[in-house]
Order: sequence, then structure tokens, then C-alpha cells
Amino acid sequence: MQFKKWIKKSLVILISLLTFGTITPAEFHWLDEANANKRQDNDSFAHSNRKAEIEAPKYSREQILQSFNGQAEMVSYKKFGDKIRPKIEKEFKEMILPKMEEAIGQLSMTLTDEELSQLEVTENPAGGSGERIFNITNNITGKPVIKFHVRREQPPLEGFWFNFHYHTAADQFMSHHDLGKIYWDKNTPPNWRASLH
Repeated sequence: MQFKKWIKKSLVILISLLTFGTITPAEFHWLDEANANKRQDNDSFAHSNRKAEIEAPKYSREQILQSFNGQAEMVSYKKFGDKIRPKIEKEFKEMILPKMEEAIGQLSMTLTDEELSQLEVTENPAGGSGERIFNITNNITGKPVIKFHVRREQPPLEGFWFNFHYHTAADQFMSHHDLGKIYWDKNTPPNWRASLH
């Protein structure tokens, strides 16, 4: 506070000297008015923020689940990249995505409305040969509640398959819940998130 007063006094003296006294300190009342207006603006901004927090829209369970399902699809496509997506997108959308949505729906039935509203979809799928597609995480604790993965498999003489599955916090992510498999080819698949360019 002392620093601001010192700056103000220095500014008054400097302007008085530069204008050879034609502008006097009495004419600096506009500085006080500007500061008073700034404090009022800050107070009303803080009040409107508190009001917005109180009136923030609550989303229904259905809206939250729709959002999760949409994000699950988009993050999965991001995981596949431009090289894998065109070849498996149709099967993924028909076979795997509905089972992902079902798993998310089952998870939601174990949660209160408040717990469900605290969840978010992570959007950082693993690249290379990593398994992670996405997690649904509690944004308060930072802990995942369900993890969706895809693993490459190569049974003898069968070529490559993508095994989609998930794990839940209910059993400390130990159990492997199968969502299905999609056949790739006899050739080694490209890395996850690989692009055509």
C-alpha cells in the first residue's frame, strides 16, 4: 500500500515539473475517482462470479453420460491415428463402442449424482504400443475410476488382433473386463496415434 502512495506522489511531482506547474496536484482528483471505480468494478465482478457459481447449471445424469460417450469415441479415434482408424472404425463403432458405453453406464449406476458430476474423461491416449485409450477420473481426488485399454495380440498363425478391455477401481484395476477383439492383418500394425504424414 505504501508503495502505491509513493508512486502516486512521485507521479504528481513529475507531471507538475514537466508541465511547469500548469497542472497542479488539485487537478489529480481523477486518479482518486479511477481508483474508486476500479474497486467497485472488482467488487461487482467478484459478486457476479459468486452468483454464477451458485447458479451454475447442473447437468442431468443422461447429459453427463452422453458427454462421456461422445468423448470416448473421439479419444478412441485419436488413439487409433490416421493409419489404423480407417481400417477398424466401422467394427469399433458397431462392436466395441456400444460395450464401452454400457460399461460407463454400469459405472454410473454405482455413483451418486454428485460423484458422477465429479468425473471427467482424460484425453491423453498412449501412443506407440501403449495400451491406454482413456481413463475416467475423479477430478477432485485425481484418481481414475475406470480405465479403457486396447492391447495388440498375435496368436500363432492368426495375424494381429486388437483386444479392447477395461479395468475398474472396484478391484484395484486387477480384473480384465473384455469388450471384444478386432482383427488387423498378418502384418504388424502401425503405432497408435500414427498419422499419414
